[in-house]
Amino acid sequence: MAASPATLNPHDTADLSPPSREQEPHGPPGGARFRVSGADLSASLAVFLISLPLSLGIALATGAPLQAGLVAAACGGLVAGRIGGSPLQVSGPAAGLTVVTADLIVQYGWRTTCAITVLAGFAQIGLAALRVARSALAVSPAIVHGMLAGIGITIAVAQAHIVLGGTPASSVVDNLLALPAQLASVRPEAVLVSALTLGLLLVWPRLPGRGARLAGLLPAPLVAVAGATAAAQLAGVRLPRVDLPSWSSHALAGFPTGPVTGLVTAVVAVTLVTSVQSLLGAVAVDKLISARDDDTPVPRSDLDRELVGQGTANIVSGALGGLPVSGVAVRSSANVAAGAVSRASTMLHGLWVIVAALLLVPVLDLIPLAALASLVAAVGVRMVSLNHIRTVTRHRETAVYLVTTLGVVLLGVLEGVALGIAVAVAVALHRLTRTRITHREADDVHHVRVRGQLTFLAVPRLTRALHQVPRGSRAVVELDGSFLDHAAHEALQDWQATHTARGGEAEVTGRAGTPVAAPASPTHSCCRPWAPWRDHRCGEPAASVLPGHRPEPVRVRELADGLGAFQRDTAPHVREELARLAREGQRPAHLFLTCSDSRLVTSMITASGPGDLFTVRNVGNLVPVPGTEAGDDSVAAAIEYAVDVLEVGSITVCGHSGCGAMQALLNAPPAEGEPVTPLGRWLRHGLPSLDRMAAEGGTWAMLEGRPPADAAERLCLANVVQQLEHLRAHEAVARRLAEGGLQLQGMYFHVGEAQAYLLSPSLDLFDRVVASPAPGGPDAAPAVDVPLAGTSAAGAAPPDTSGRVADAAR
Repeated sequence: MAASPATLNPHDTADLSPPSREQEPHGPPGGARFRVSGADLSASLAVFLISLPLSLGIALATGAPLQAGLVAAACGGLVAGRIGGSPLQVSGPAAGLTVVTADLIVQYGWRTTCAITVLAGFAQIGLAALRVARSALAVSPAIVHGMLAGIGITIAVAQAHIVLGGTPASSVVDNLLALPAQLASVRPEAVLVSALTLGLLLVWPRLPGRGARLAGLLPAPLVAVAGATAAAQLAGVRLPRVDLPSWSSHALAGFPTGPVTGLVTAVVAVTLVTSVQSLLGAVAVDKLISARDDDTPVPRSDLDRELVGQGTANIVSGALGGLPVSGVAVRSSANVAAGAVSRASTMLHGLWVIVAALLLVPVLDLIPLAALASLVAAVGVRMVSLNHIRTVTRHRETAVYLVTTLGVVLLGVLEGVALGIAVAVAVALHRLTRTRITHREADDVHHVRVRGQLTFLAVPRLTRALHQVPRGSRAVVELDGSFLDHAAHEALQDWQATHTARGGEAEVTGRAGTPVAAPASPTHSCCRPWAPWRDHRCGEPAASVLPGHRPEPVRVRELADGLGAFQRDTAPHVREELARLAREGQRPAHLFLTCSDSRLVTSMITASGPGDLFTVRNVGNLVPVPGTEAGDDSVAAAIEYAVDVLEVGSITVCGHSGCGAMQALLNAPPAEGEPVTPLGRWLRHGLPSLDRMAAEGGTWAMLEGRPPADAAERLCLANVVQQLEHLRAHEAVARRLAEGGLQLQGMYFHVGEAQAYLLSPSLDLFDRVVASPAPGGPDAAPAVDVPLAGTSAAGAAPPDTSGRVADAAR
């Protein structure tokens, strides 16, 4: 995964260093020593201060025993924090489960609700075993936002009765109908306590000047509840307060009783809500970590493992008489913002909850229920997010959002989500079948615009519009949609090729006007620009490219066909840029030094174009040490030209899997006295890499946390690091590094997996480069871009290679 940049908390010390990736994988390794950093300790206290009042408030809102909220918070911290796959996500009782849990308590009683929680935990572990966690992210965001908004409305309406000094009913409709009568019999003291709580909740984070520092130390929920409690005590106000009974009378889970169909439905509802909320929360936490400005590596969430952790926490919480557990956005975001670096902060927060539940009962019993109710009501109101509404409106999913929200409010969470899914499917089908195609002429250019998804159902209308374009004219087809099926693709390709062959100009663009297609080549029909790139041997018999068959030599005719395809398909798109580069000269930002292997296509794996990379290729991506080039100065000359003349800002050494040069070094390293061929003389520059691999024991280099597959891969990785050391020996490189104007990067490309890795700053780990999804996507993550420090591997001195270098010089 891509490590997000981070800085350690200023309170950290050398003795409390954050765990490394080997110490902190997705889950705690067996036998690993548990370490706590200063950042984790301070973050756990911040999360605990938020969790304590919210856990009590959510228990109050569900009608469960107040101790159940503390049990769930402790289980979420200790169990889910220890086992789960999202190290910094904080779990506990969540507002999103309030409606479901309240309905279950009314219908089945508390002990059966606990049993349902246990069964839901087992169901979550079963889903994790089926590895379906990521499929939960396929749920439309409009449905998730609508579900949360409906739950928020339900919570706010119910807690309004407690804020006014009354008691809520079991349904939203009943609460709304009873609201006028409640307003007529309002208790002023309850309203004042609630108003004070809400006032502190809103004002505390916005304190100016020195107060802002204090606001950063104490969370607003704690200050609001503590302030309201203190004011009520000083004023001698008599209001219903928190009543934590003795733990000896605490009710545990019982055998579930009731209709089997109803119990199964309840288990499914708890499982779905807790799972979806936890998985979406884990993805959101990954985004918060990647945006955090520090250099402490935190693993990305393992969603299936997170389901296991949540399921285990629900089993333990339900068995001990606690509320259902799920990932909680408020506590998780506070954990990340407080600088947590490992799962230790989550677990410590659970420990502090246990301590509070055992030692602070007299203090907790002073809290007025109106203060907790106003706190939870504020949380419910915030769940109806204006940003979410704007987002679903922009994506034309308002109907899905509204139906889901109303369904949750009027019918229940499971029913509301089911209605939302049905409407989302109907909207998707409607979009697939509704396509608007228009044709107009402006400035001698014929514009054909396609609005909506282009499927086979719209092909007849598309061809009619395209046939209105006169022969020999210039035409632009604009696709204003996100889906194009095979039939529509073929129709566009055939028309474009025909129109171009008859002397016309045809361009297919996307919504922003960027080209997305070009006419198919008659001689390279299998290599259409927007078809997937694969075995590029057009016109070659299938038998010649099967495993075990050597491909036929490339014929001159095939090269000529390729040049013709470039002139026809590619040159029109790059001619303007190449003309600019011809006028202004090349100013590449990177020197890219890689192997001559034909499978390593630099422009493809780096998505680069003309003028981007100054590329040097040789057998084995070797950088001879200055003074040992043995008559070959080509690499040194390229380095000097790139650094001193072109003034590149970075140099990348890129190795790859299956490197023939590294395999030759392993099988028969060049030795003194043997007949030396040009290839043998060149491979002597790779002998220091053999020494490095032997000196490091062959196990130091890791690919995203896993060891190399074999000795050849270990040597390929060691060779990348060794060539970076050789680069630093060049005078021009050393000078620019000292000035701070140059960065060195190591890269490894796994050919069989089509996966690129960049070397991490510690020089002991190659990190996977992750594709960045569209903004706001569920698995958004930036690509790795880690500059190398000027140190050797793992901070150790490089191995002594003077003997081998001397041999190479001779």
